[in-house]
Amino acid sequence: MWQAQIFTLYPEIYPGLLGKGLYGKALQNKLWDLKVTNIRDATEDKHKTVDDTPFGGGSGMLLKADVLAKSIDQNKKKDERIFYLSPKGKKLDQKLAIELSKEKSISLICGHFEGVDERILKTRNIEELSVGDFILSGGETASFVVLDSILRLLPGVLGNEHSKKEESFENGLLEYPQYTKPQIWEEKSVPDVLLSGDHNKIKDWRLSQSEAITRDRRPDLWKKYKKN
Repeated sequence: MWQAQIFTLYPEIYPGLLGKGLYGKALQNKLWDLKVTNIRDATEDKHKTVDDTPFGGGSGMLLKADVLAKSIDQNKKKDERIFYLSPKGKKLDQKLAIELSKEKSISLICGHFEGVDERILKTRNIEELSVGDFILSGGETASFVVLDSILRLLPGVLGNEHSKKEESFENGLLEYPQYTKPQIWEEKSVPDVLLSGDHNKIKDWRLSQSEAITRDRRPDLWKKYKKN
């Protein structure tokens, strides 16, 4: 059973959306497991202090290395990959999501304030992971993105396993347009090819649409696709 552990200052927000729908059902059926660890439980002072000001000055506060280290040492599994969610990290993509879905378990650290003491990253072999080139107020939102991208890849979680193979990024392209009933809506009809019943023509149309969309919207992906 695949397991995720979250290190956070706000454990009450989990499992949140991950406890609903297919992910919630999979959690109940023990297809995956979630452990939530409150970093504040590792504090030793009466005020449960988890942060302090940065040396050298500057705005904001940093998560203290000693507190976070104690939390990790008491809860992390041996040889488990652990990630600190940070805009400085390696960017999450479909390839990495697939890679992480094949791990037995992972841990995610949700930072707050201005970040964490750099020493904790070095001494505990923590990888930095980013969900995009933007800033969030905390790592919790990013953790839901990371877990969502992984959980849908786990065997038995999604109802239609075949659908995963046709989605954006699975073949290096963005997904083709989709249509459902009614056939004509606001004087706009579904493309004729999708009504033809000719599966080869439909497959070719979808590929051409995926290529056109990727070329127009994501030239970076298109360049990689053409190289392959």
